[in-house]
Formats: sequence, structure tokens, C-alpha cells
Amino acid sequence: MLRPDMRIDFRNSKKKYVVACLLFQETNVNRLSAICPPSEGEGGGKINNQLNLLTLVLRIFRSWNAPLKFFKTSVIKVVLISSFLLDYSVGMAQSPQLIDRKATKKTTQLYRNLRLIAQRGIMFGHEDDQAYGIGWWAEEGRSDVKEVTGSYPAVHGWDLGDLGLTPFNLDTVDFAKMKRWIKATYKRGGINTISWHLDNPKTRGSSWDKTPAVKDILPGGTYHENYLEQLDAVADFLKSCKVGFTRIPVIFRPFHEHNGNWFWWGKGHCTEEEYIALWRFTVDYLKDRKKLHHLIYAFSPDRSRLGLTDGEKSYQYGYPGDNYVDIIGLDNYWDVGHPYNMKPVKEQRQDLVASLQLITRIGREKNKVAALTETGNAMVKESNWFCDRFLPLLNQENEIQIAWLLVWRNRHLGHFYTPYKGHAAEKDFIRFSEHPRIFFEKDLNNIYRADFTPENL
Repeated sequence: MLRPDMRIDFRNSKKKYVVACLLFQETNVNRLSAICPPSEGEGGGKINNQLNLLTLVLRIFRSWNAPLKFFKTSVIKVVLISSFLLDYSVGMAQSPQLIDRKATKKTTQLYRNLRLIAQRGIMFGHEDDQAYGIGWWAEEGRSDVKEVTGSYPAVHGWDLGDLGLTPFNLDTVDFAKMKRWIKATYKRGGINTISWHLDNPKTRGSSWDKTPAVKDILPGGTYHENYLEQLDAVADFLKSCKVGFTRIPVIFRPFHEHNGNWFWWGKGHCTEEEYIALWRFTVDYLKDRKKLHHLIYAFSPDRSRLGLTDGEKSYQYGYPGDNYVDIIGLDNYWDVGHPYNMKPVKEQRQDLVASLQLITRIGREKNKVAALTETGNAMVKESNWFCDRFLPLLNQENEIQIAWLLVWRNRHLGHFYTPYKGHAAEKDFIRFSEHPRIFFEKDLNNIYRADFTPENL
């Protein structure tokens, strides 16, 4: 380890290379961060500015009374090479790594940038935003969110339920138009995330047909081919989501809310081991067999069935392993005004904070990105719901770092999750959207590029 009190005989040229080894040894992120703090805005101990390292090295050399000629020889090269290696090593250690080591460049850059965004604020997302809204259906260019705030949401949610069975998904979105909207979102600089309310492959019933099926659709099971038929349809759809020759990065979120009992893949309808086997088979099949390298995989249990007193343990139920998950997600309708949650609003706010602190903590431990993958208050019954429930989270920036929150869809007057023009919560939603640390699509800049920084926002 390099120390200011070290003494080196610079008359021995071999010592130059000892210094190089010591410099590279200094890639221990915690030690270097303590000596030379990271540039503002990067966080996590990552050092991108090589001048920080060179300043450190020069300071140490000066304390060693190193002669000027030493710097005129090969040590300059040594320092520069070590500086480069340091920057690379620290970056590799601190930047979140996708589980797919063959991930496309755009997908890798998006994932890295999700971490940077989480350190700066929260993106807003909406399900089926361009597909329909209050009083309209499939009208090009329309969006309830855009008509209220002036911008599309940063994150656009879609679902592939019923893919391959009908031209429309289970929520009446035309698949052909969905694909067009996914492309348009990408070209504008927005982000796409896709869930999958998969029909029960054993009975051909809906996702809510709770006939046990997971064991039977795994390799060797009686209905394995039925599952492959639906999985192949998903792979074909995802493969076709591209602009030119570039496949559009997609955050894929299958088998969500598995710790609840309302889906056939949920708790009580399969064992934990069977669920994990299904998740792993699905990821391996898409990644290795189908060669889809533009997917980011999101794991998202439901908050209503997740205890906060033993949060880490509770979250681990059904967790398929760090090599199979990219996003540490959570679906939380429970702590934001769910009608069955009888706790006072103050306690619900506290639980929301605790739940997001939990996934932030888990994400940091696993070096992954955290997100509130689903949330919402049906028909937005509280006129100050957005500002009251979510803006206080921004005061917890060291303990809560989530890349986005996504509310559910606006289908009709009896089922909507964002205000529309004239709704009682419209002004609150506008104030929420104008907060400098809440990001909509118009706020994103170069989200798929390597030169993206939080200062872009």
C-alpha cells in the first residue's frame, strides 16, 4: 500500500516498477476513496478523473523527496498506465454489472445510467401511457401524462399477456401498435419496461387461474412444450423491438409479485424451489438459447406480503440468485393508500420509506439498481397524493436511491392512476413533475450513451 511515510531509493531503476505495482495495488476502492474523494456526482467511490490519482501520486512522491529526473524517465509512463488501470478497475468494481456478459452496448450503458439517475433523483413511469387514456384510445401522440405535465413519462410500461393468442394483450393494447410505441419511446430517449401476465400454460386460463402449473412446465414436465410455445412468442416479440439494426434495451419483469397468492406462479401454488427453477430456466433460455442480449431482468415481490421487521429475509423468498437478477424491484400499492391497509397515513408513509430503504440497501449490497416497479393509488383519491407521498422521499437521498417509480394504467374513469385534465389532483401532479429531482422523458438526455452524467439532467 502506498503511504506518504514510505521511503524508496530512486537510484534503483527497478524501484520504478515496484511503484507501478504499488499503484495498481491501490485499486482498493475504499482506501483510495478515503485518500482521494471521488468527483462530485459520481458517488460510490468511483474515480473517473485521472487527475485525482496523479495528484495523489505526486503528493506521495514529493513526500519521498523523489528527484525531478525520476519523473522525466519511464515513471511517467508507469503512473499513466497505473492511472488507466485504476480507473478501469474502480469502474468495474463500482458500476453495476448486467447478468448478461454479452449484453449490447446500449443495454449496458442504460443499466449504468440507471444507477447514476438513482443517485440524483427518481424517474416517473406509467403503464400503457401511449395506448389509451381517459376518453381516448390508441390516438397517436396522445398521453394523459403529457397533456397534464407537458412531457411523456420517462419510463413506459407494457405487458405481453396473451401474446400469440390474440392481436391484443390482456389490457386491450394492440401488439403491433405496442411495438411501434416502444420504438417511438426509444427514439425519443425514453425507457421501456415489459411485464408478462402469462396465461396458465397447463389450463390455458388467465394469470389468475391458480391451478398449480410450475412443476409441470419445467423441463421434463408434461406441459413444458406449452410453456416454450409462449416463451418463444415473447422472444420473437422482443427480438423484433429494434430500430435499424439496434435492438432496443428492455427492462423485462416476468413472474412479478410471486410472494402473493393471486397468480399461478405465486406462493402456495408452487414451491420456492420450483419458482426459482422457472425463473432461471426462463432467463437462460432467452439469454443463451434465443441470444437476446438487450434485456435487463427485474425481480419484483409485492410489498403487502413482505415483512419490514425481517425485510432482508422476507425479500429473499424466491430470489433466484445474483446471477439472474439485474433490478431489485418492489411492487408497492400497500403503503400508498391501499383500501385494505387500515394504518394511518403517517404510518403508511413511514412504511413506504422503510420499504424503499430496504431495496436500496439490498441493491447496494448486491451492486444492483433498485426501483419501485409498480405503485399507484386507484383513481388518485388524494388530491395531493404525488407530492405528499413521494417528494419527501427525496429528503432520504442517502438511504433511498431508486431509479424510477411506475404507476399503473389509465383505462377508464373507474380505473386510472394518473390525473387527467380537470382532475382534482392535476395541479399536484404538475407540481410533482416540476420538482428538479423528478425526471420525465423531456428531462432525459443521452440515457443510452456512455457520456451520460447526472449533470445532463
